[in-house]
Amino acid sequence: MYGEKVVLKNLTENEMKEFLVSIGEKKFRGGQIFSWVYRGIKDFDEMNNIPKSLRAKLSESSIIGNIDVELRLESKVDNTKKYLFLLNDGSIIETVAMIYDSRVTVCVSNQVGCRMGCRFCASTIDGLYRNLEPWEILDQVLKVQEDLGMRVSNVVMMGSGEPLDNYENSVQFLKLVNEENGLNIGYRHITLSTCGVVDKIYDLADLQLPINLAISFHSPFDEERKKIMPVANKFSIRDILKSCRYFIEKTGRRITFEYSLIKGVNDSENEASEIVKLLRGMLCHVNLIPINPVDERDFEKPSKEYINKFKDYLDKNNIPVTIRNSMGADISGACGQLRRKFKNTDGTV
Repeated sequence: MYGEKVVLKNLTENEMKEFLVSIGEKKFRGGQIFSWVYRGIKDFDEMNNIPKSLRAKLSESSIIGNIDVELRLESKVDNTKKYLFLLNDGSIIETVAMIYDSRVTVCVSNQVGCRMGCRFCASTIDGLYRNLEPWEILDQVLKVQEDLGMRVSNVVMMGSGEPLDNYENSVQFLKLVNEENGLNIGYRHITLSTCGVVDKIYDLADLQLPINLAISFHSPFDEERKKIMPVANKFSIRDILKSCRYFIEKTGRRITFEYSLIKGVNDSENEASEIVKLLRGMLCHVNLIPINPVDERDFEKPSKEYINKFKDYLDKNNIPVTIRNSMGADISGACGQLRRKFKNTDGTV
């Protein structure tokens, strides 16, 4: 709901049909309107096969739901584009598009700000302003697709915010983005990243959606992880790994452990050795991510030689591992960096 009006982009196709029936219209009109929404229309009058009387009724009872591009930057070092989107309440969020040949991956935000407090992340510095509604997450993908003129093939929920802290809206977004007559992005092409909200990992696993789950790990030791990620005060590594095994059992999907390498903090052989002990035998993969510098933090990335040494240790101990290079560094590519340069303290422009 948006005020008293229904946001059409919040609805699956079946929900759209039910909504049309609820306002006294034929069910088939829901399919027509659903199709128009995914063509990127901005106004009901663009629906030229819908009777004028129905368009008027829709304008009284609903809105389509549109966010606006406030800023668009293109990287000069890789094929990355970063967007600042302006929301209807004046808040701003950021989205990243990464183009690999003909494949487009979009990294979406799911909250304005974040309350998780991870020390290496710019998104969380001023805390959480509000959750995004499903349509506000969805429209990031639609607007990027429209801007690029290319079909989005993959989605990662790794932008600003914690998806499992906005659980219901994130799940509805997953259903929307998968709709056959909408964007039709397969669940196996969607990755949800969480810092480890254990109870919601169990809930997500029970839905048995075959998405990819990524865990922000960043230290194999509870006490050290608490210093980097305050959420670790509530959820231990043991509990996180137990929930991950449950997710694997329910979905058959491999877990990715995201590990940001921070010089002098979590990059020693001691950490590498403990990772091997914890993850040995699990259906998983480790992504090593050299930390992206944030102005307000004093963290540094290790040397290339040290990064490779860490990777080689995991490799030789049979832990599947890759080094994921940060993209869009010249356009404030990391979560929350660009938004902080353009926002007020309440998250608005």
